[in-house]
Amino acid sequence: MDMDATDITELDDDVEAKDKATIPIKTYREIIDSDSTPAADVLALKSNPPQPTDDIPVEHFISQDFFNLEMEKMWSRVWQFACRDEHVAEEGDYFVYDIGRYSILIVRQADESLKAYHNSCLHRGTKIRPSGSSGYAPNLQCPFHGWTWELDGTLNEVPCSWEFPHLDYEANRLPEVQVESWNSFIFINMDLDAPPLLDYLEVVPEHFENWRFENWYTYQHVQKELNCNWKVALEGFMEAYHTPLVHPEMTHVVGDWNMQHDVFGDHTSRDLCPLGVSSPTSTLGLSEQELADRMLLGDPESHEDGVPVPEGKTARIVMAEQMRQKFAEDYNIDLSGLSDAECIDSLKYNIFPNMILYGGPGLPQIQLFKPHGMDPDKCIMENFNLRPCPPGETRPDPAEPYRIKEEESFTTVPGTNEFSGSVLDQDTSIMRWQQEGMHASKKAAQTLSRYQESRIRRIHETLVKYIEG
Repeated sequence: MDMDATDITELDDDVEAKDKATIPIKTYREIIDSDSTPAADVLALKSNPPQPTDDIPVEHFISQDFFNLEMEKMWSRVWQFACRDEHVAEEGDYFVYDIGRYSILIVRQADESLKAYHNSCLHRGTKIRPSGSSGYAPNLQCPFHGWTWELDGTLNEVPCSWEFPHLDYEANRLPEVQVESWNSFIFINMDLDAPPLLDYLEVVPEHFENWRFENWYTYQHVQKELNCNWKVALEGFMEAYHTPLVHPEMTHVVGDWNMQHDVFGDHTSRDLCPLGVSSPTSTLGLSEQELADRMLLGDPESHEDGVPVPEGKTARIVMAEQMRQKFAEDYNIDLSGLSDAECIDSLKYNIFPNMILYGGPGLPQIQLFKPHGMDPDKCIMENFNLRPCPPGETRPDPAEPYRIKEEESFTTVPGTNEFSGSVLDQDTSIMRWQQEGMHASKKAAQTLSRYQESRIRRIHETLVKYIEG
């Protein structure tokens, strides 16, 4: 079901009018049709098939039993983003990826391929590499008793080997999990019978043909501990229905309720959010110059303030021109083949279960939402912010994770500008309230909107398929 300009949305009392004024919603396509470039084919697509409107039980968020089923039936069978190629760039480089009780050790091989193993010694179960670690090792040695495996998983050393005449070395290769890299993003899947990654990603590889990130690197990696279920955190970034109340300052420069929501399959969906335009809820009536002055992209080094908007042009056109100029000058990257919308808009793809991947160069980042241990009321939100490699230079090492607590602000993280950090603070500050409110709920269910929250509904439909399958 596609939203069009005849759709009517009610405004809340505190937006402007006490009598609940109603206004028409301009579509994302109508907005980008006013740009200086034709709409890119990939952005012109629409896909939002009708879905049921049943309530979502809050047990999906607060039940330990449901959480345990997720671990057993879903997390063990899905492709999930673990790290990027630069985290394991050279032979012997490793990265430990944890999800709930599972721990996976990803290792770069001598032939530049990847292998991934269950991160548990086959002697007495000790983790071979500690959680949250990455680095280099010539082999994989247990830190407790020294059993040692080659990088390819072959067991080659057992101290006091005469004590183990019954040990079958070949049978004690490290158990593998599937691992694949696409567009420099490394995914793992613990189910050895799962379909290939490219099949699982559905439309995403095709949509990202012009949005390549192989020659980029992680310049900032932030982890924030939150007191809510991982789906509460994820879903807070899947709709803009909350923007007028939670981010009122953003409504003046972001077309929040104008967003296009697409559902492509069980594993992929997206929202397309126009920047450099005002929300239907904004009452300021900003000029194109004022829009350009207020507009802020994700990387503070990717733009400058005070760019004039000539008569006959829009803030969006000028910001796209500036983006192309900056990328040409700073990174020797030609963006002339991308539309204005591809250069500046928030093109946010969800990959089930827990990944948000932004397309285009304007907001190059990954957001990840993971359970914190085995507690359904706690999670970790991760932001991987990307930047092109400096031309003619070796790719920089990826940034080390910077961990903050729930009560700490994103603005305290080095490299985060105040505006972006404060917006993330606004998002995450509400999540504990939602989690606690669901525990207190008499209704014990959520009622989702038919369009703006349609992608959230698909998350739960797919989750139930895995649990019941």
